[in-house]
Amino acid sequence: MSPTPQPINILLVEDNPGDVMLVREGLSDCKIANAMRDVSDGEMALAYLRGEGEHAGRIMPDLVLLDLNLPRMDGREVLAEIKADPRLRHLPVVIMTSSAAEADVLRSYRLQASCYVTKPLDLDQFLAVVRSIEHFWLSVVRLPPHLDPP
Repeated sequence: MSPTPQPINILLVEDNPGDVMLVREGLSDCKIANAMRDVSDGEMALAYLRGEGEHAGRIMPDLVLLDLNLPRMDGREVLAEIKADPRLRHLPVVIMTSSAAEADVLRSYRLQASCYVTKPLDLDQFLAVVRSIEHFWLSVVRLPPHLDPP
């Protein structure tokens, strides 16, 4: 009998409370146990990932869901910082944003985003997208081993 797998830890970086609620709802039916934490701006995301301040002792996420249009530091800057940091660059980062601009897609991939998903406006489609992300990233893909930087 194999041991029970550890829950997948997800960091959602999203400033829209409605979208946070929808992502939580979409992941609530997940077949794989998961724990989602959310922060509402880019600076808080980096503080969380680096375990700074109030985030000391945090659990390192296995997957980051990142919006591009954030206050204080946008998602493009956050992605660049994550991928430039040797302690964080292994993290898969899924861009999940309302922008369908080709320039944003290209820049995100150049900054080494793991994938780029445009949020649909329709509620049912939004939930379907979250469930698709859940299925692919939590059921199909093998995530890197849990590495917690010092």
